[in-house]
Amino acid sequence: QVQLVESGGGLVQAGGSLRLSCAASGSISSINNMGWYRQAPGKQRELVAAITSGDSTNYADSVKGRFTISRDNAKNTVSLQMNSLKPEDTAVYYCHADVTIVVVTTRIRADYWGQGTQVTVSS
Repeated sequence: QVQLVESGGGLVQAGGSLRLSCAASGSISSINNMGWYRQAPGKQRELVAAITSGDSTNYADSVKGRFTISRDNAKNTVSLQMNSLKPEDTAVYYCHADVTIVVVTTRIRADYWGQGTQVTVSS
């Protein structure tokens, strides 16, 4: 199986910065897309940023110019640098990975999620 472990959440004042990290481990053959989603109370989970294995990136309009996603393919990690944080960025942030594993001789591709890390931005 595959595990995603997140770190780096916390409480910060508006205008501040935080860096989230996520490490994937387990029986991984390859990792395709990786990304960060967030879910605020009473709202649906939404995509924040995603990055392909070739380092192409995609951002939600609300975070463009403030957040930067990056990955280290050798270490199976993905990070999210969050600058100029706003109170509306407050949410639980989830790491996501689209992973291919090999079971005997069968390649299986599936989505995996981290446990979530709280980010709170005070005004």
